[in-house]
Amino acid sequence: MLTTMRMIDHHYINGQFVKSNGTEMQELINPATKQIIGKVTLGNEKDAQMAIAAAKEAFITFSKTTVKERSEMLQRLHDSIMAKVDALTQAAIEEYGSPFSGSHGRTVYAAKTCLYAQESLKHFDFVSYVGKTKVILEPLGVIGAITPWNANYTHICNKIAPAIATGCTIVVKPSELSAIQTQLLMECIADANLPVGVINIINGTGAVVGAEMTRHPDIAKISFTGSTNVGKIISKSAVDTLKRLALELGGKNPNIILDDADLSTAIPMAVVIGFSNTGQACHAGSRLLVPEHQLDEVKKRIKEAVASTKIGNPQEKDTVLGPLVSQRQFDTVQRYIQAGLDEGAELVAGGLGHPDGLEKGFFAKPTVFAHVTSEMTIAREEIFGPVLSIISYKTDEEAIQIANDTIYGLAAYVSSSNLERARNVASKIIAGRVLINKAAHDDPFAPFGGFKQSGLGRDSGVYGLEEHVEPKAILGYET
Repeated sequence: MLTTMRMIDHHYINGQFVKSNGTEMQELINPATKQIIGKVTLGNEKDAQMAIAAAKEAFITFSKTTVKERSEMLQRLHDSIMAKVDALTQAAIEEYGSPFSGSHGRTVYAAKTCLYAQESLKHFDFVSYVGKTKVILEPLGVIGAITPWNANYTHICNKIAPAIATGCTIVVKPSELSAIQTQLLMECIADANLPVGVINIINGTGAVVGAEMTRHPDIAKISFTGSTNVGKIISKSAVDTLKRLALELGGKNPNIILDDADLSTAIPMAVVIGFSNTGQACHAGSRLLVPEHQLDEVKKRIKEAVASTKIGNPQEKDTVLGPLVSQRQFDTVQRYIQAGLDEGAELVAGGLGHPDGLEKGFFAKPTVFAHVTSEMTIAREEIFGPVLSIISYKTDEEAIQIANDTIYGLAAYVSSSNLERARNVASKIIAGRVLINKAAHDDPFAPFGGFKQSGLGRDSGVYGLEEHVEPKAILGYET
């Protein structure tokens, strides 16, 4: 466990830990206990400008490195993160409140993103020929990455790895709520002995540091993971310098259980999908679509599944659901639960307030509503908490229509004993990723990103690398 108050007053710029020019401080709170465990000094515009200047200077030489050199750097970064995997995991548990299994798995995955980018490089052609034209995929330049608090290491590494792989340099503004985790990750980056200025990390708010990155002319691209509303703000600011954008935004993801699905498997899996990362996951399947004639059976089974899901101390190995990240997030989830009650949804499990015995943390009751309609607030807006809405349907066609009746299009899930039928339904869902009979997003090379207001661009595999390059055509080459 973290035993001392952590005071963080520096950033990582140009290969060094640099004291913050900003003076505003923010408390860091353990969400399971509400105890203050640290303070971070937030950066300002000058800090962001220093980091951007370092990344711009480093790009001159880093963009000329070979694939082999960059592959070796990715390996070193992976090894450095894995060397501190236990400390990183513990920091995530204490600062974010994610239970051990989730925190450890996401930390290991963060390290592995470096290996996945390394592998994707083997299948990525930086030079090709079209007729008599030579086409070169050149690195964009300085990437500005803005990441959220719900999987700090994963989101940061998921942006660093493809930047390194393609020869781009990067400035990262992680969530200010994750400063202890970020500090440990910065130490891993320093230990990896990468060229100075390639990776720069600034603690600060989106309104100050993020805004400076978004408008700065030396940032070639903004890669953002977060809410749709903030994504729209970034888009408007970035247009003045015509930055490239990759936006992985919100989701209100449907999970369709077809009438031939095995409910003994599909319902427990629906709880896992709906309450993934305590519901604080953009890909959580928060709308559960079930056949109308099976609604009573589904309600019974889901109530049992929720009752058997352990919520509590994230330090305990068998805990599945931890606290929400902050008082603000807890209050937001409570407002949505109240909206569900006010709008006439049937409360199947959970409800307002804290689970018994967990009043000292930001714990919310895992909540399930039935008889939800697509017009209700809880069916339309991303809640980002453990709230699941059951919507019934009569036919497959109606299920597809309900699934697509949203401004979002990030992820979707389908359960069926008939694979051909499930594939047919999946093909008609408007979403960037559809999982059949599974909960785990376990193909690291498959593209991840959204349709509609779930974002622009794709992460992972060669699709993620393509987001970091610009094609240059040189005419006159013979093939």
